[in-house]
Amino acid sequence: MRILLGISGSIAAYKTAQLTRLWVKQSAEVRVLMTPAATEFISPLTLSTLSKHPVLTEVQSETGWNNHVELGLWADALIIAPATANTLARLANGICDSILSAVFLSARCPVFVAPAMDLDMWKHPATQHNIQRLQQFGVHVIPVGVGELASGLIGEGRMAEPEEIISFVTEALQEPSSRQPLAGKRALVTAGPTQEPIDPVRFIGNNSSGKMGVAIAEELARQGAQVTLVLGPSALVPSTAIHTIRVQTAAEMYSACSAIFQEMDISVFAAAVADYRPKTVASQKIKKSGTEMHIDLVPNVDIAATLGQQKQAHQLSVGFALETNEEEQNALSKLQRKGFDFIVLNSTRDAQATFGFDTNKITILAPDGSKKEFPLKSKLDVAKDIVEEICIRSANH
Repeated sequence: MRILLGISGSIAAYKTAQLTRLWVKQSAEVRVLMTPAATEFISPLTLSTLSKHPVLTEVQSETGWNNHVELGLWADALIIAPATANTLARLANGICDSILSAVFLSARCPVFVAPAMDLDMWKHPATQHNIQRLQQFGVHVIPVGVGELASGLIGEGRMAEPEEIISFVTEALQEPSSRQPLAGKRALVTAGPTQEPIDPVRFIGNNSSGKMGVAIAEELARQGAQVTLVLGPSALVPSTAIHTIRVQTAAEMYSACSAIFQEMDISVFAAAVADYRPKTVASQKIKKSGTEMHIDLVPNVDIAATLGQQKQAHQLSVGFALETNEEEQNALSKLQRKGFDFIVLNSTRDAQATFGFDTNKITILAPDGSKKEFPLKSKLDVAKDIVEEICIRSANH
């Protein structure tokens, strides 16, 4: 494999020595590009020694013109690690003022960026806008890590570790198509349960963990989509490549979804939304009285059905059905009522395929009556099956 490693000016640049060494050990041919700022953090001599090739820091050097076009054609992959906020902004806006950005604009190979910056810089809307724009170009964004940052703060923004970068790039390059099939698409995913309060300490809810929905959101992002995840109460921490909106109640989930639904190309309604909520919520904890207690319930808005009535011709909508009896009949009825392009069915009668498990067993049902049945798999693999179906239908939509 022929690897172009682009390094920009971040303290995380020290990790690129190990990254270069690991790739060379895997018999990859590595050429290193550095911005002038990067040379302040790690010596070009170190990287030249490890890669066994001269390190390029300028388009024009003492030895002559460094042909950025040829480099872009030579590589099997361009990996920019660390990618600072400044570098991401320049790449996203086509500013060509370094050997690194010149090669980026010339590259015909898959491009990966491994962001590295402080927490507030990473969270800033300008940075997230640049990330989304790069994803629209088909650039693969390697998720940042969470931990102690150079500022002393704890949070998101750490560059992925060398082993994680290599694993991410290797897996992506093994895909049939080097271009992400959902690049430029916007996707909405709902996940997790909702909790409908009875009083300040009690609620009506269910056992959904959100694992299936989050796995789908992660896979959609891996295939290039700009993903917004509306996530009910869950301990899961989605990738920072995904814009996550945390909600508690069905009303909050509906409000978050309805605000952005018209902007979406793909919507996946995977959340286990409570059908009912208490008519009134006590302002203080309800004390045990020793007698029967009755709670009046009123229906929640049906998020998928309501938004389905607003669905445009270009939009793809996917639903879920967890059934206990007459599974296919009930799932197909739900598909028709809510205008889904297909529905994912699973049954409480399938062992290890419902709430809380890391596995699932699904059947995909389409409006024309066709179906695809899958064996029990990990939820990560199930997410790949579902997103593959989305990719097929999105291409023909």
